[in-house]
Amino acid sequence: MTSDTPRPAPAPTPADASPADASLAEALAAGTVVLDGGMSNQLEAAGHDLSDELWSARLLAERPEAITEAHLAYFEAGADVAITSSYQATFEGFAHRGIGREEAARLLALSVELARDAARQARDKGVRRPLWVAASVGPYGAMLADGSEYRGRYGLSVDELERFHRPRLEALAAAAPDVLALETVPDADEAEALLRAVRGLGVPVWLSYSITGDRTRAGQPLEEAFALAGGGDDVIAVGVNCCVPGDVDAAVATAARVTGKPVVVYPNSGEVWDADTRAWRGRSTFAAEEVLRWRESGARLIGGCCRVGPEAVASIARTLGAA
Repeated sequence: MTSDTPRPAPAPTPADASPADASLAEALAAGTVVLDGGMSNQLEAAGHDLSDELWSARLLAERPEAITEAHLAYFEAGADVAITSSYQATFEGFAHRGIGREEAARLLALSVELARDAARQARDKGVRRPLWVAASVGPYGAMLADGSEYRGRYGLSVDELERFHRPRLEALAAAAPDVLALETVPDADEAEALLRAVRGLGVPVWLSYSITGDRTRAGQPLEEAFALAGGGDDVIAVGVNCCVPGDVDAAVATAARVTGKPVVVYPNSGEVWDADTRAWRGRSTFAAEEVLRWRESGARLIGGCCRVGPEAVASIARTLGAA
């Protein structure tokens, strides 16, 4: 996708603005913003082995340039927002690999810097639209790397989950991303903990649940789960990710109705992750044409998650830009 491809309702900022010059919240008020796709599948497509408990976060320490290249591929494809490689990056997870807190904090900040660098490279290559960086904050279960991120119900209290998340959130916020992406949250209790933990950080957030049908992965009704974020001024979008495309329509409508906020949506390809074999199975059911229906229902941040690559993101951007 070239830089002059038609774009949906641009934000009211100069075309050559740096990410810091534009407010993502203002862009969402003006129109639709395109998210990137899956980080892990893009890294694997480039030949990197991610069979590790740290997943893509391992490359923060070993091959940071590979992460920048992955972000750049999505910016060039048409994404307006890069989601950092910090999803599985936690102080506890790094500690299991012998990485101390000071170095772990540096790696968390580096995840934001790498996405910023990719945005600079994209502008050098002729991309002339505002670009933003979302610092990924995955659920507690992502640190466990045992599939519990798709179930929730960890046996921890809301207070315990808040204490777990706050140090990482502080480290990421200090790196000055445009937004904190509280993503793939399987449990409304963990969402409550995250929303508590971001208070006072001074960085806007979006909250995105992982779902099955009309419920969180932990089984709570989406109406109740979305309502937790309805009153937060620092929450600029609420929605779903890491779900099958078929579950998106009803979730978008519910999120928009319950919260009155812009909706964020970035499903998987439709293939299913098998935590026991650590492999994807099934076939892709993702179709870029569906994004128009999602936008009509209230979605304003639209992209893809696992197994959705630059080609699909380019199709999303073209579809939204042409409508």
